[in-house]
Amino acid sequence: MPLTPATPEDIAEVSRQLGRPARDIVSIAARCVCGNPVVVQTKPRLADGTPFPTVYYLTHPAATAAVSTLEATGMMRALEDQLTMDNEFAAQYLNAHQSYIADRDKIAADLGLEPVTEIAGISAGGMPTRVKCLHALVGHSLAAGPGVNPVGDLALEACSWSPSRCACNITTV
Repeated sequence: MPLTPATPEDIAEVSRQLGRPARDIVSIAARCVCGNPVVVQTKPRLADGTPFPTVYYLTHPAATAAVSTLEATGMMRALEDQLTMDNEFAAQYLNAHQSYIADRDKIAADLGLEPVTEIAGISAGGMPTRVKCLHALVGHSLAAGPGVNPVGDLALEACSWSPSRCACNITTV
C-alpha cells in the first residue's frame, strides 16, 4: 500500500482521533476513502528515547471501536488456537512478523537512525506466536495490504468497520 507523508493537517486529525497529541509519525500508512488517516507509521524510537515497536498504529475511532468489539468476543483466542493447529497459517503469521520488523528497520535506516536494539526481533500484536492485539494486526494489514498478515486480514474481514466506506463523522463511545 502507498504510504504518504503526514501533513500538519494529518497530524492534527490523528491528534483529534486519539484525544492526545500524536507522537513521532513518519507517514500515513492507510487512509479512509475520504482521505483521513486510519493507520499511522511511527518512528521505532520516540523522541523521548522510548523504544516503540508498534510501527503501524490504528488511529481511526470507528475502526478502533470495531476492533475492540472483536477482541471482546474472543476472536484473539480463536485465532491463537488456529496458530497452534494450522502450520501453514502459523508460517504466514511468522512471515508477517518478519515483514513488520523489516519495515521498522527500513524506517530507521531511511531516517538515518540507529537500529533500536532493545526491540530487535520484537514486532507487535503478539507476532509470531501469539495474538495479543488485533488493533496492531489490523493496522499492519491495512498498511501492508491483503495477504501479508493473515490474522489482521481475518480480523478486518470480521470487523463491522470497513476501509471502503467513510465513518469519520460517526461518533463512537
